[in-house]
Formats: sequence, C-alpha cells, structure tokens
Amino acid sequence: MIKFFKKETVFCIATLLAVVSCFFAIPSISYINFKTLAILFVMMVVVQFLKAIGVFDTLVGRLVGSVNTVRGLVFVLVFACFFGSILITNDISLLTFVPFAIAALRKINKTGLVIPVVTLQTIAANMGSMINPFGSPHNILVYTASCVSIKSFVMMLIPYWIVSLVVIFVACLLLPSEQIDKSIALAAVEVDKRSVLGKTFKNVDYFLLLTFVAFYILIGNLQHIPEVSNFFESIVHGRELLCSILACQIISNVPGGMMMTGFSDNFKDIIIGVNIGGLGTLIASMANLISYKIFAHEFNNKKGKFLFVFTVSNVALLLMLVGVYFIV
Repeated sequence: MIKFFKKETVFCIATLLAVVSCFFAIPSISYINFKTLAILFVMMVVVQFLKAIGVFDTLVGRLVGSVNTVRGLVFVLVFACFFGSILITNDISLLTFVPFAIAALRKINKTGLVIPVVTLQTIAANMGSMINPFGSPHNILVYTASCVSIKSFVMMLIPYWIVSLVVIFVACLLLPSEQIDKSIALAAVEVDKRSVLGKTFKNVDYFLLLTFVAFYILIGNLQHIPEVSNFFESIVHGRELLCSILACQIISNVPGGMMMTGFSDNFKDIIIGVNIGGLGTLIASMANLISYKIFAHEFNNKKGKFLFVFTVSNVALLLMLVGVYFIV
C-alpha cells in the first residue's frame, strides 16, 4: 500500500479528497467529462503504439540528428509545445511532446535535463494556447461566456503571451549548449514487434485517467458546496483577477473560469486571470497534471524534485505576469 501511494501519490490524494467532498455535496456522473477522457485515452494509446512499433525512436533519432546542440534540441522540444498548443490545445500538445522530449533526452544521455525541459514544455503549452479562444477548454468557456470578439480576446492576452514567449526563450538559453554526439543520436534501436498490442495497452497510464475522474468529482462537488460559492461571491467584485487566479490554484482553471463568470461580468479580468492562473500549483491547469503523470511514470524517484522546480518556475512567471497586468 505504501509503495503504491508513493508511486501514485496524486491519484491517491485526489481520490481521498473526492471521497471526502462527497460528504458535503451529492456527486453526479455529469461532473465527469467523458469526451476529454476519451481523447486522452486515444492519444495515450497512439503514443504508446508509435513507441512500440519503433516510429517514436525513428522520429526522435531524426530530430536529434537534425540539430547540433543540446540547446537547439531544447528549443525545438519546448517551442513545439508553445506553438503546437495554439492549434491542438495545451492538453494534446503535452500528451504528444512530453513523451517525445523524454525519449529525445534519453537518446543523447541528457536525462538530467528532463525536469527543466518538461517544466518549460508545460509552461509553454499553457501560455502558448492562451492566444487562441479555442486553444484550451478554459478559453472556450470564458470566451463563449464573455461574448467578446476574437480580436478583442486576443488583444486582451497578447501582452502576456509575448512576455511568456520572451521568458521561455531566455530560460531555454540558460540550458547547456554543448554539441550532441551524433554517433549516439543516430544509433539504431532494436524493436520487438511480436507483442505490439500488449505493450501498447500495458503502458497506457490508466491511473492518469482515474486521477482526472477523481478531480472531476472533487471539483464538481466543490462547485456545489454553498460555503465555497458564498465565499467567492462575497469577495469577487473588484477583485476579479486575484479571485480568478486563486480559484485556478484551488479547483483548476476550467471550473474556476466557470465559477467566476457566474459571479461577475468583468470578463477582461476573468479572461486574463483564468489564463495566467493556469500557472502555479499542479492542479491550476489539468494540463499540468498530464505532464506530471508522464514524468512520474518514467522517473518516479524524482517526483519531489520535479514538483519543486515546477512550482517555483510557475509561481515566478505568474508573479511576473501579474506585474504586467498592473503595467499595461
């Protein structure tokens, strides 16, 4: 039991909190977003299948072979998330590129960079997607509730998008710049294709899906606990940005945005708050949880270090973007 808790810490805590919340509100199956779960499952199956048949290794080898330095590789891996999230959402971007990054860094014997790179990828996916009203679930929610034009929506967020882009760029520059050993990068990998389906479904992280279910129930229950709703209602007006960020840290940015739009029509501050509020805690954005679970599945003994680096980096950028709000 202790071993399982150490391996699946987030799942255990989320499940415990979900169960406890059921004593204060009646849970409903409608809280669970089965469409999102289905998409996550399919994407995980696709990624594992590509890994099982050797396509992943081939693509990783070609990517690594096409760049000359470790820093160049990091730029590709991080900005694939930043710009990819604009088109395919932050969740799908991370499901695709985080495993790819881990495989690439293993390929060149640089697993020591996995924590900063995955952290930067997660920040990049969350911040890159903010520029598109349809780039993330929380954006779709607040955009449709606000009834603002796409141009107005983009203009609200462009300063934060640009600052995030610059900060991520500078952070990538701080990582090592040594040359990549091409002999290691281009080495062939033996692939056993006799048990492709077995490997594919065995390696899918089913506890990630169950963790999402637990969080959906927890968040749904919190939204229907009068004390929680009354608390936000009593402090929201005039503090929409701060409350939006706070709500994201506690119940994630999708339900946080849903709750905030029900309490105020100051949509500009809510839109900004919900987007930059995806930075911070592990549950501030469900995309954060995806990256964490992928990392923990591969490096379970380094979860604590990842959480420290991830949280410090996220909070630092969050505070910086709050500063941008008061400047612009």
